[in-house]
Amino acid sequence: MAEDDTASSMPSEQMLDFILNSLQDDKADDIISIDLRGKSEMADYMVVASGRSSRRVSAISEKLALRLKQDLGLLCRMEGKQASDWVLMDCGDVIVHIFRPEVREFYRLEKMWLPDSRATRA
Repeated sequence: MAEDDTASSMPSEQMLDFILNSLQDDKADDIISIDLRGKSEMADYMVVASGRSSRRVSAISEKLALRLKQDLGLLCRMEGKQASDWVLMDCGDVIVHIFRPEVREFYRLEKMWLPDSRATRA
């Protein structure tokens, strides 16, 4: 993953806020952030959001990737963009999952990380 000094020196909380604002601006649905600090070494935060269709999931993920690159100089790795049922974005300290609602309901990813439903809704 390539990133410049701006992104690498940015606290994970600021990156999380940037990502949440981008998702809200693009009308992502049911946005949830999960604090992973102390629970996982892979990232500090996980964000789970939905788009109403494959086209929306694709557009939301593309727009987020573009904003991260243009504003923060951060290139995120993306998986699943071809089908756009579930796009995974590895942005370093923040992992982003964007689902179609049916796929999100099937996997219930946030339930795995927060079985007591303590997720923070944006």
